[in-house]
Amino acid sequence: MARPRNQAERRAQLIDATARTVVELGATATKLRDVAKAAGVTPASVLYYYADIQELFAAVFERSAATYFVSREEAIAAADGPVAQLRACIHSGVPWPGEREQSTRLLFELFPVALRNTSAAHRQSLFADQQSELYRQVLELGQASGDFALIGDARALGRSFVALEDGYAMDLLVGSATAQDIEDRLIGHARVVTGNTTFGSGAAGGRSGRREGRSR
Repeated sequence: MARPRNQAERRAQLIDATARTVVELGATATKLRDVAKAAGVTPASVLYYYADIQELFAAVFERSAATYFVSREEAIAAADGPVAQLRACIHSGVPWPGEREQSTRLLFELFPVALRNTSAAHRQSLFADQQSELYRQVLELGQASGDFALIGDARALGRSFVALEDGYAMDLLVGSATAQDIEDRLIGHARVVTGNTTFGSGAAGGRSGRREGRSR
């Protein structure tokens, strides 16, 4: 590891090394010495910046969650109209092969940290709330425009989307579903909660009905 110019750079390097190690070994198997080896430093050097491995895990989770959320915000902002924005919100939450799947796997590996680390628990709660809020805003926008006829409170519906994302992501990580399966299921859920028929009713409808429109 090259010598960092400042403490912020060193911390970023340690977080990078931890993220790689967790994806490779899993959080339960990752030890301080594994992180030190991946970073090219001694365990004592790691402890200079982080009190223990749990604190380092919390820092990795915080950065990963923030990056994940920003990418979703950007995807929604680039879409035009509530139907396209809801599609973008759904699409950006699917663990597609590559970087998105790796990010999802890392976050899932680190979720248990929230059970033992107060800072991580707060960040996990905030992360869920932030994603739910993205859905709430889009759902309320569609309701106001007449594109959506919501079956319930937008805030509760937004949280339901996030809960479904988490459950379906686990299906993918254990090999019982594909990324496309997940998107199709969420698109079907969107049809149910919004009443907008352009979302289709399943795999076929989810892929063929990708246009802006109203169900009135």
